[in-house]
Amino acid sequence: MNRRTAFLTTLAVTTALTLTACGGEDTDAPAKGSDKATGVEAPTSSAPASSGRPEIELPGDISYTFDWPKTGDKEKDAVLADGEQSIKAVDQAIVKQDALDKAYLYYYEGEAAAQTEQFIQAYVDAKARVTGKFRYYNPTVQVRDGGMASLVYCEDQSKAFDMYLKDRKVNKTPVTENSYVLYTTQLRKNDEGVWAITKLMSERGHDQCRP
Repeated sequence: MNRRTAFLTTLAVTTALTLTACGGEDTDAPAKGSDKATGVEAPTSSAPASSGRPEIELPGDISYTFDWPKTGDKEKDAVLADGEQSIKAVDQAIVKQDALDKAYLYYYEGEAAAQTEQFIQAYVDAKARVTGKFRYYNPTVQVRDGGMASLVYCEDQSKAFDMYLKDRKVNKTPVTENSYVLYTTQLRKNDEGVWAITKLMSERGHDQCRP
């Protein structure tokens, strides 16, 4: 979103998404699409579709806090709203173990879509998914002429972890300065009126995000 540690260290250099847990090999995975394969007991967190946007359903062990109140500017608030859904859409793809899930592809284009596909596929290959509590804060939005925008924000990963699907083992890692990540995204308003992410990068332990 995105997002967590070591078995994606290389990928984290080039994307805004890095893993929180250490990697491990797990070759005896259940069939894709089963409850055991995704670690989902029942989808309890759902974002209703609006204006044609895809519905996003996530298991109850994943929660979000978005500390980015509305600005009062219509376009800036739309960037924030689509930014929130884009984060959740990536986590849905990870939970579903589907690197081509349509929901996240609705919010990502070009270079950012390709990077995000790689990120999700790494979770699929590791037979893992995310779990825990995610907090997003300190947003800065700029909207420019020509339907372009930027969104910079922080993520607190101190209570977010990876869970391996075979045994549902959660890899809890210690909180360090690297648990706080600065994200920089570039977006464009596409023909459907969606603020789609075209480029993204991240920096762990940035002064702007550390408590």
